[in-house]
Amino acid sequence: MTDRIEDAKTIFCLRQGDACLVLGQRLAEWCGHGPALELDLSLSNLALDQIGQARLFLQYAGELEGKGRDEDMLAYGRDAFDYRNVLLVEQPNGDFGRTVLRQFLFAAYQRRLYDALSASADKRLAAIAQKSLKEAQYHERFSRDWVIRLGAGTEESHDHMQQALEALWRFVGELFERDDVETALVAEGVLPDMADAEESWRADMQATFAQAGLTPPDVRRGVAGGRAGRHTEHLGRLLSDLQFLQRAYPGAQW
Repeated sequence: MTDRIEDAKTIFCLRQGDACLVLGQRLAEWCGHGPALELDLSLSNLALDQIGQARLFLQYAGELEGKGRDEDMLAYGRDAFDYRNVLLVEQPNGDFGRTVLRQFLFAAYQRRLYDALSASADKRLAAIAQKSLKEAQYHERFSRDWVIRLGAGTEESHDHMQQALEALWRFVGELFERDDVETALVAEGVLPDMADAEESWRADMQATFAQAGLTPPDVRRGVAGGRAGRHTEHLGRLLSDLQFLQRAYPGAQW
């Protein structure tokens, strides 16, 4: 049982660390390209927060798996099919509105996860969650404000946000999917049962979209598979940028 739980914790840490790393890389793509200097800096800071969280999760994943891989090796030495992030975070930035909507969808989930994970029986995970919670709270607040501002803004900004919602909404179901990994960790008190969190998340989405004048599409069957290593074509392109230096010059150090 102990080995099975350790394996499950490794997978969970990879899922969370990969999601943070991929989203951080996506946000970093805005550096120097933001619609205003203040927003350029804000998005860069969000990226740094996500990459910092990725480092904490990947450090722990490397220790748990016991193969001598640190967070750098996990970030730069794996192929796309070895990544375990949800599909939502690897979707292209698009315009600023699409970026902040993607951020809101994930940050609202992430904040609830960290809040509940702060009481984990695994003290290391609890410490990571406690350290990251304030960042997630800010990310959620920042992105929600922009979703409402753009959705309830001009006709053009509203149309952009509605199009973004129709493109991204099909990926949200994967956030709360529960498989054997989560089931085992919930039973041991390592992970929280996210059923109540999902209900709260969906109520929050409904209230926010009502303020923004946005309507989620009717998605009968969402798209998932990222946590099992089945990704969209976008992840490979993202990793080609993220991993270029280490792939070209293995073991390079500044």
